[in-house]
Amino acid sequence: MNILIKYTKLAIIFLIFAVISGCGIYKKVDAKKVPPNVYDRVQKNIEEGRSFKLFDQEKNLIGGNFQFASSNELWRASLDVIDFMPLSSVNYSGGIIITDWYTDNSSQNESIKISIRFLTNEIRSDSLDIKVFNKKCIDNLLNCKITEQNSLVQELKKEILKKAALYKEQNQGKKKKRNKSRFISK
Repeated sequence: MNILIKYTKLAIIFLIFAVISGCGIYKKVDAKKVPPNVYDRVQKNIEEGRSFKLFDQEKNLIGGNFQFASSNELWRASLDVIDFMPLSSVNYSGGIIITDWYTDNSSQNESIKISIRFLTNEIRSDSLDIKVFNKKCIDNLLNCKITEQNSLVQELKKEILKKAALYKEQNQGKKKKRNKSRFISK
């Protein structure tokens, strides 16, 4: 019985070594073809299609493909332009900002509400769908009439696009500085 246990242990050890040695399939790499700089190697691997993805971008594994709102110049500019108004609904992944009814101190019976829908992330005049609603009330919010006001739409769009263009210019300046400093430190 002792001999059977010894042969079993020996067979298991032999099997483990066989499996471990089979895992190491090595490929000879010509050192002359591999760029010595890390950033150049990364770029070469991306060009050859040998990049590594933690999550596949095409498949929405966790309910959607989310980006950071702070990196979108149009989004930031829109929030900055209407920052004086209370927000009712903000959904970056849905691409919409809706304010609550806003009344300034001068006219208590009149208020406005703004909705901004993002059609694209590009800074163009047709990338925003802005609607401004005007509510005029008679008898302290009992008898109200809501109309769409088109006069403010063009002003808001112009202001948002101007601010977004400034943000984009600033971001490009930061990226250039970051890239220069990265190449200088190499």
